[in-house]
Amino acid sequence: MRHKCRKQCSHRTLLCDLPRNVLDEILMCLPFRDVVRTSILSKKWRNLWHGLPVLTLSHTLWKPEEDLADLTSNLVKIINHILIFHTGPVTKFTLCVPYLDTCPNIDNLIRFLSRNDIQHLVLRLPIRGSLYKMPLSFFTCFELRHLTLQNCSILAEPSFKGFDRLISLELCDVAISSKLLERLISRSLLLEQLVLQISGVSSNVIEISAPNLRSFDYTGNIRSLCLKNIPRLAKLSLSHREYYVGAGKCNIAKFFEFFSALKHLHLNDMVECDDNDIPALESLEVERFSDVTFNHLREVKLMQTNGTIPEIQLMKLLLAKSPELMKIIIEPCVIEESATVKILTGLIQFQRASTKA
Repeated sequence: MRHKCRKQCSHRTLLCDLPRNVLDEILMCLPFRDVVRTSILSKKWRNLWHGLPVLTLSHTLWKPEEDLADLTSNLVKIINHILIFHTGPVTKFTLCVPYLDTCPNIDNLIRFLSRNDIQHLVLRLPIRGSLYKMPLSFFTCFELRHLTLQNCSILAEPSFKGFDRLISLELCDVAISSKLLERLISRSLLLEQLVLQISGVSSNVIEISAPNLRSFDYTGNIRSLCLKNIPRLAKLSLSHREYYVGAGKCNIAKFFEFFSALKHLHLNDMVECDDNDIPALESLEVERFSDVTFNHLREVKLMQTNGTIPEIQLMKLLLAKSPELMKIIIEPCVIEESATVKILTGLIQFQRASTKA
């Protein structure tokens, strides 16, 4: 009986006997606090987390009853622990601490990551106080492929030539000049996904030139946006966040000049103009787009519509110029039944290039 038991045990695979890459995958599924705690399991596990290529720090690491001072202090300790003990490359690093008053020691952390082949960087920093200024070492993260920044500021670095391996870029409430943003985008030739959420009113125009861009999600002042050289753009989402008086009306027709590959279009509160605004109305008339066809457009979603004449004309234009259109979703911002009926009545009467829409 004892011999049989030993034979069965000999065929079992102990957790510590698994290959290193398998152990890394297991550890990367755990909260960082638990990852560090594995060092007390055995001698083999003591230094295992030191070479982990993916590290995630978020406010969920700490107990709910901890106050902000304790959270900040613990975060500093954890960052210092990483700087001292971690060895080897860090391919992905996530820091999400939006509710702290400050987030110290980030400069040293960015410098550490820049020296350890960081490829995927996510920084969602405190929404309180002043924005965190990205250090010069940020511009030396040459291996970056995915970048997400929130509540940061980026100042121009004259020698910066862009991240030539960058595939996805997300900037949320990041203070950056239009010129530097243009340079960052245009010099990232592999860029496929772009998310911009820009607060505040700006008179500077942001020119988007990205020949490999497939998906673009923009929230902000659409008058500050100029789309150029985006031949592969398949998914576009535009949300108009800011309005201000005396800046002139936006000409939505300009957004359709380079959309030959567009498949999905999502517009939220986009058409902002009065019924008496003749130039804006003329810019949406179907006749002005005689040479334009959205050959690949399959889905349209219009949010926060009021049933105004410009919005109706936009719907008419999309229906008339989209032979592959499968679905158009309209969500009015008003709940009056009369407004909904008005929109539906117009849609039924419009000419459709697609028999499936």
